[in-house]
Amino acid sequence: MPSTRVLVVDDYEPFRRFICSTLRKRPTLQIVGEGSDGLEAVHKSERLQPDLIVLDIGLPSLNGIEAARRIRRVASNSKILFVSQESSAEVVQEALSLGALGYVVKAYAGSELLAAVEAVTESKHFFSSGLSGLPFAEMVDAQPPDSLCQEEVLASLAPGRAEVTRSHEVQFYSDDASFLAGFTSFIEATLKAGNTVTVVATESHRNSLLQRLVEHGIDVASAIEEGRYLPLDVAETLSSFMVNDLPDPVRFLTVAGELIAAAAKAARGEPPRVAACGECAPVLWAQGKADAAIQLEHLWDEIGKKYDIDILCGYVLTDFQREQESHIRSRICAEHSTVSSRERAIEQS
Repeated sequence: MPSTRVLVVDDYEPFRRFICSTLRKRPTLQIVGEGSDGLEAVHKSERLQPDLIVLDIGLPSLNGIEAARRIRRVASNSKILFVSQESSAEVVQEALSLGALGYVVKAYAGSELLAAVEAVTESKHFFSSGLSGLPFAEMVDAQPPDSLCQEEVLASLAPGRAEVTRSHEVQFYSDDASFLAGFTSFIEATLKAGNTVTVVATESHRNSLLQRLVEHGIDVASAIEEGRYLPLDVAETLSSFMVNDLPDPVRFLTVAGELIAAAAKAARGEPPRVAACGECAPVLWAQGKADAAIQLEHLWDEIGKKYDIDILCGYVLTDFQREQESHIRSRICAEHSTVSSRERAIEQS
């Protein structure tokens, strides 16, 4: 059987490694190149003429949609499979209009990637479980393997277990060092318990967290492959549910529900738990969108109550936020069950 030559493009290096290691499990898949931005994807597609391109959307220099548009001109025979955390109908529809045959939501990649690659290489359509209910679902030629109904998975997380107490904690930090220490502790405890954690953070914070977790002996590569560690970009995540600088409740509940359902499938603790930590609301406040940040915290609190998940929100405060906007901090605290502070720089770590 002839090999399928594959180009893998994703700007988050740990996730790109995960894709490559997963593809290498199939001897018929040959990785001929890797890329980390859109322009590089176009240039390597033209030079390598791969059979398949696994392409992210949130790429620097040129996003994946525009890169795919140019790739169609320079490597017209290459098939495209998008693997992205973006799940809005508009973005997916635009991806399809460019001739992409498959679309996998990153949170589901651990269980769906190989099936998607197999379908696309056979010129069949493949759409992720994370896209269920969207209007183009009728085009699907291949279904994700062993996919569970999202509602059934989420129902399994519903409150009712007296021995479990969920938390929605906010921690305030004075610097990145204390932020990373707080998040590392939260993530490490979740993974060691066999459970799943979604981390929504900036690229620099995701990379630093990865390094710290590895130093602490956590096998992050395996956790990503098992779907128990889901690192997501904060800007891309916000773009999936923000409308006119405010979080749209319907879009937010859809995005959060998809992430939690994907995370719940991989959790294997006793009892199985799902956790989430991130800095979506903190980024909004830092951008001067305090009302949006507070609304988002309220929506996360509702999600936590509904699905009994543990949530940690982390704020690295500026001097201005501490001194001039204490009223905003008070409103943010009111949306959480637990409030703590690490606002003194850590002298020893």
